[in-house]
Amino acid sequence: MAGHSKWSNIKHRKARQDAQKGKIFTKVSKEIMVAVKEGGTDPASNFRLRLALQKARAVNMPNDNIQRAIQKGSGELDGASYEEIVYEGYGPAGTAIMLDILTDNRNRTAGEIRHIFSKHGGSLGESGCVAWLFKRQGFLAVDRKDVDEDELMLLALEAGAADFEVEDEQYEIYTSPEEFESVKEKLEAEGVKFTEAEITMIPENTVEVTELEQARKAVTLIELLEDHDDVQNVYTNLDIPAEIIKTLESE
Repeated sequence: MAGHSKWSNIKHRKARQDAQKGKIFTKVSKEIMVAVKEGGTDPASNFRLRLALQKARAVNMPNDNIQRAIQKGSGELDGASYEEIVYEGYGPAGTAIMLDILTDNRNRTAGEIRHIFSKHGGSLGESGCVAWLFKRQGFLAVDRKDVDEDELMLLALEAGAADFEVEDEQYEIYTSPEEFESVKEKLEAEGVKFTEAEITMIPENTVEVTELEQARKAVTLIELLEDHDDVQNVYTNLDIPAEIIKTLESE
């Protein structure tokens, strides 16, 4: 599981959040639209919409943007119709990559994603080629400065968490997808604040990339995929040692 957190750490440290806010809002809007189209406008009965709205609030998305996305999803306003696709492939050093895609033009998106992979040391694979390497789980991260380890571990396990990990800068709580919302709400009721809270794909095994140039290529590929307008989520089993991460951060 450590591969998730290590990639997550470098991703967030390198993120250009202010410059990317418009792009982030667009991706969250698409998620809201699809959630509404799939399950209706009531968050109480639409779990996917609840998650999308939580994501919108986490990135400080304006209420007007949220409302427009809901209206487009319900058909009240005109909006594009998006198709959900999962792409799978390989990055440098044989790392596995999965992408959640929302697109209104499958052929265009496939060509662009294939081009990014091939230009940056990877290859787009067949459906199912790496999915077996990942497990869908709830993931909650808590800053280590915010809470005592033993206290949080006890609270998490009592709330129904499946696993608890300690990383350099954060505690990581894993749940089944079904228990995610319940565990999150119970911990929030105890005053726990999360730096991340999502249902995601966690790698069962990781690939450690210790060669600097390979690590640089892998990070570049993943960042370009994340930056693509039609890519909602990127999952990878890439594991980069701390000293390599520090070098990449300094570049």
